[in-house]
Amino acid sequence: MAAQTENDEDDDVNPFATLLADDEHNEDKVNGCSVIQDGAAKLQKHLVRSINSMIVIRQLPSEGLSFQLWPAATTLVSLLDQYRCEPAKSPLSSTLSVLANDTNHSHLRILELGSGTGIVGIVAAATLGANVIVTDLPHVVPNLQFNADANAGVLASNGGAVSVAPLQWGHAEDVELIGRDFDLILASDVVYHNHLYDPLLQTLRLLLLGSDQKMAFVMAHLRRWKKESAFFKKAKKLFEVDILHTDNPCEGCRVGVIIYRFAGKG
Repeated sequence: MAAQTENDEDDDVNPFATLLADDEHNEDKVNGCSVIQDGAAKLQKHLVRSINSMIVIRQLPSEGLSFQLWPAATTLVSLLDQYRCEPAKSPLSSTLSVLANDTNHSHLRILELGSGTGIVGIVAAATLGANVIVTDLPHVVPNLQFNADANAGVLASNGGAVSVAPLQWGHAEDVELIGRDFDLILASDVVYHNHLYDPLLQTLRLLLLGSDQKMAFVMAHLRRWKKESAFFKKAKKLFEVDILHTDNPCEGCRVGVIIYRFAGKG
């Protein structure tokens, strides 16, 4: 997730208090992790129990917020892990099982927007045996590539693959380069700054409504500001918006992570 600091008088939750790099809540969410400090980098190993494998993620806190792990990502990772173990009990089942049955391809094709460290896309590829493209702003791409390469062995052994590409929201030419041949779009903690609401919606409109390919957008979101309701009001004019899952709030927070599904109307 690419973002800059911004002050707002109607904030509900301090965004920096809910930025989880390696605290206890984050470790519990991702089913156990260990952190190795390597200079300016944090190498974090996450156990994905459903595939009995460790996913390695490099964070670079000094480089900015796009290079750190955010709470909504950990929720989505946990749910993907759960889906692999017990699909029928997973809140993602209504979306993933239908997509898996409908696709004409042997592997789900997934696009992740605002990937940040790439942990969601990498875990999706590993747990679903999917072909995933993780994307973010150009300056974030090298760290995304590092993390994809670091997990190449785990991905290959589970039938998944991850590739990396730059994608700026609101840029139609970036969508044309990526294409629209996807079954699923993923994102976490991308509704953050209000000046990015319209570019994100424009990109979603180009992807979800710009082709005959049936696809869904699954987004993990932790509310921080009241003004975020403007994004959802605009989204509901364009898409069917459903809630798949709501986390209990973690200690110190009044709200929990919510998993939304967007789909084209009709």
